[in-house]
Amino acid sequence: MPQFYLPGPWETQKPTPLNSEVVHHLRVRRIELGETFPVFDGQGQVASAKLLSLGKKNGEVELSAIRTAIHRETPYAITLVQALAGGDKMDWIVEKAVETGVQRIVPLQCERSVMKLNRSSDAERAQKRLSHWHAIIQAACEQCDRTVLANLEPIQNFADFLKTPTASLKLLLSPDATVSIVSVLAQNPPQDVILMIGPEGGHSPEEEAIAQAAGYQIVSLGKRILRTETAGIVAITAVNTVWSPDS
Repeated sequence: MPQFYLPGPWETQKPTPLNSEVVHHLRVRRIELGETFPVFDGQGQVASAKLLSLGKKNGEVELSAIRTAIHRETPYAITLVQALAGGDKMDWIVEKAVETGVQRIVPLQCERSVMKLNRSSDAERAQKRLSHWHAIIQAACEQCDRTVLANLEPIQNFADFLKTPTASLKLLLSPDATVSIVSVLAQNPPQDVILMIGPEGGHSPEEEAIAQAAGYQIVSLGKRILRTETAGIVAITAVNTVWSPDS
């Protein structure tokens, strides 16, 4: 049975209320009164939940066997800095990034981004997209049994993001690079890493130069040119393959 996201804080001494979203999922799954199902709080805790009541929009469960379970998380944190992509590509990127183990997602407005969501006039639309992506992160964790929700940051522009403190290993993926990501990963011990992916058409030469000046290494995923929605997932997989071959 799939796990369900139930935000904390949790208590074992009294019934825990359910929000309308969980109630809806339980009805779709046809969970009956008295049945037990797994829940997670998004911070690494899991528990068994026994359904005590179920109304149209609310319900209650009894929690037991509360414990920490973070064995699906890597000891290093992967940050995916993804240039905004058009259509539903960002939805797919967020979902697959969570499934492949990313801990932090930063949507980035770049020079060649098809989607434009960084102007003040786009604030409401940007917030709706972020809420939508938060829901995708939650659903992806439920599906792949992760117990820690990936952190989704606000949409930032390219130059502003480079000014923020970041991990020591920073990689920008480019089809024109002559150094492979695998060779760089093999030369470094497992550690927090940033993977920066360009939009359709890639980063501009000016952006690559600015990133290099900020300490980014320009690396390649191979001889083929990958779509923006493919590149990040391949890069995350490369990190986990080199650094955690048994993951």
